[in-house]
Amino acid sequence: MDTPRVAYLQQKTNISMEGILIFIIIGVAGVILGGVITGTVLNRALERKRDALLKDAMEKAEVVKKEKILQAKEKFMQLKGEHEKFIYEKNEELGRNENRFKQKEGTLNMKVEEFAKKQKELITIKQTLAQQLEIVGKKQSDLDKALKVQVEKLEAISTLSALEAKTQLIDTLKEEAKTEAIVYMKDIIDEAKLTANTEAKKIIIETIQRTASEHAIENTVSVFNIESEEIKGRIIGREGRNIRTLESLTGVEIIIDDSPDAIILSGFDPVRREIARLALHKLVTDGRIHPARIEEVVAKTKKQIEQEIIETGKRISIDLGIHNMHHELVRMIGKMKYRSSYGQNLLQHSIEVSKLCATMAAELGLNPKMAKRAGLLHDIGKVPDTEPELPHAVLGMKLAEKFKEKPEIINAIGAHHDEVEMNNLISPIVQVCDAISGARPGARREVVEAYIERLKHLEELALSYPGVVKTYAIQAGRELRVIVGAEKVNDMEANQISFDLSKRIQSEMTYPGQIKITVIRETRSVSYAK
Repeated sequence: MDTPRVAYLQQKTNISMEGILIFIIIGVAGVILGGVITGTVLNRALERKRDALLKDAMEKAEVVKKEKILQAKEKFMQLKGEHEKFIYEKNEELGRNENRFKQKEGTLNMKVEEFAKKQKELITIKQTLAQQLEIVGKKQSDLDKALKVQVEKLEAISTLSALEAKTQLIDTLKEEAKTEAIVYMKDIIDEAKLTANTEAKKIIIETIQRTASEHAIENTVSVFNIESEEIKGRIIGREGRNIRTLESLTGVEIIIDDSPDAIILSGFDPVRREIARLALHKLVTDGRIHPARIEEVVAKTKKQIEQEIIETGKRISIDLGIHNMHHELVRMIGKMKYRSSYGQNLLQHSIEVSKLCATMAAELGLNPKMAKRAGLLHDIGKVPDTEPELPHAVLGMKLAEKFKEKPEIINAIGAHHDEVEMNNLISPIVQVCDAISGARPGARREVVEAYIERLKHLEELALSYPGVVKTYAIQAGRELRVIVGAEKVNDMEANQISFDLSKRIQSEMTYPGQIKITVIRETRSVSYAK
């Protein structure tokens, strides 16, 4: 390429580069200028927007401020009115109180004046009485002197001293009074005997007729029915482990013999028998029978029975209308359900005695609620297993005293078997009703051997007296007839034998109800006509 062309191209290229640079510079400057202008415009727009919002907020704040001030003024006026009303009412009340106090003050002033007047009058009367007493004393002294003179004259005439004459007069009056008193007492006793037996029989018969109850004889065994013989084997367990565990946990003897579909639970404690029966029922129903499971079921069953005992005590107390009783006594009442006396359920017996006591107390005009409470608690001493050396009546009395029962109820519990002396009218009612409940036909049952032994002992006691020929225990041991020889025993001795024998039976024997002792003495004269 030749030199002129090269020079031309270089010159043209330099011119183009300079133009591009100038163009770029102008563009950058325009962008910067546009940004500055845009930013200025936006800032001004934002400032106008901010000023408008600020102005609007100020206006709203002013409106709210005015509303709050108005509300505060209204609240202030309301409170001010209430306060003025309260002050007015208080002032009125103070005015009334002030008037009332002024009236009382006036009344007191009048009473003080009256008291002062009466005090002056009393002082005057006292002075008058002192003067009169002084005069009476002088007259009494004169009379004593005159009486002494007269007594000395009488002693000289009668040759007896005043003391001797007084003694003779007192002795004579004593004998006359004693004779009249004996006659009067005999009349009263005869009349009481005529009316008391009739009234007592009437009250007792009405009480028995108004109180009806069922009797269920308690046994010492329970029968548990099973569906098949296979369950017997599962209850026994391998080498008898299950049955031994159950017996040791419940304290009940489990008898598995050849009886079909039945297992016998034997034990004198009905609570333990019931625990064993329920535990067996749960185990057989569940199907899992092994020592660990038996321990678990027996523990749960014991808790269930304990809860049932408490619920039973509460229910019986509510049914009888007896309230405010200590929770431990309520528990003992529930436990009576699982106790028996001569085969009679102790709870049913106590409920019956309670109702009988209430009826009899009402007939006699006494407190039926207190009598009902004493009747329900009279055998509470049979429930605890502690202090077996004490009679159940004395133990029950201690328990009632411990749990803050009334003195009348405490005495009725302790005296219903004559362990302590009766000191109120509720005690004999409880004793009589206890005997009535135990003497009902079918109420109690004894073991045959003990029954026969008691009859035999009755007849032997009667035969031990001299002059007794034959003895017969009749009416299931409730009457003892004693036949004595007429030539060996007179009428007075027969009466004495009857009395002594009744005391010996009371002190030496235990029996339900009462025993009638009849001593028979007869003389027979026989001859033959030929």
